[in-house]
Amino acid sequence: MGLVSRFTTMVRAKLSRLLERAEDPRETLDYAYERQLELLRKVKQGIVEVVTARRRLEFQAEQVRQQLPKLDEQARQALALGREDLARLALQKKHMALQQVQGLEEQIARLQQEQERLTLAEQRLSAKVEAFRTQKELIKAQYTAAEAQVRIGEAMSGLGEEMADVGAAVERAQRRTEEMRARASAIDELARVGVLEDFSKLGDPVGQELARLTAQQNVEQELSALKASMGQGSASLPPGGQQ
Repeated sequence: MGLVSRFTTMVRAKLSRLLERAEDPRETLDYAYERQLELLRKVKQGIVEVVTARRRLEFQAEQVRQQLPKLDEQARQALALGREDLARLALQKKHMALQQVQGLEEQIARLQQEQERLTLAEQRLSAKVEAFRTQKELIKAQYTAAEAQVRIGEAMSGLGEEMADVGAAVERAQRRTEEMRARASAIDELARVGVLEDFSKLGDPVGQELARLTAQQNVEQELSALKASMGQGSASLPPGGQQ
């Protein structure tokens, strides 16, 4: 059981390290979204530049148009004064101005078309970016939920194994406790019937000496009683065993 548990823990640790090194799809989605926003900003900036250029050309064209009545008036005044050459020069400037206005208007028209094209592209891109943002947040939420479920599953799996180990430890502790209780009960029973000696006084020197003297006195008394029963009375042999 312990070997299997350690092996499972080792495998889970290796898988966790692999998952940590794996690419996080949420970061990938956020990066893709930022790239799309950057592209959208460039398109909007392009629109602003086109509009600015178109308005600049419109201003130039308006300035040229304002010169046309003045050139007409100069041509009339020159003819009135008999200066046909000056009138011809004024009219030539007028036609050059008209050609310039026509060229500016053509450029303005092209810029207007470019502006409309970019505006339509910006609208479509904005819609796609918004749709991607919504999808991105949904996928991120789903991934986060799935990741949480995996973490919870791993925690529950580990908890189950830990509880199994704890249960086994509790069972072993209960078994040892019952064994100790049985052993204590047996010791109490042996002490009660006198099988076990009481060694509580072995460490008492006074008690030991009293016990020795008591035993010696009992021996002397028993010896005296034995002599009396054998008719020897209190007589005693002289030293050396001779009368």
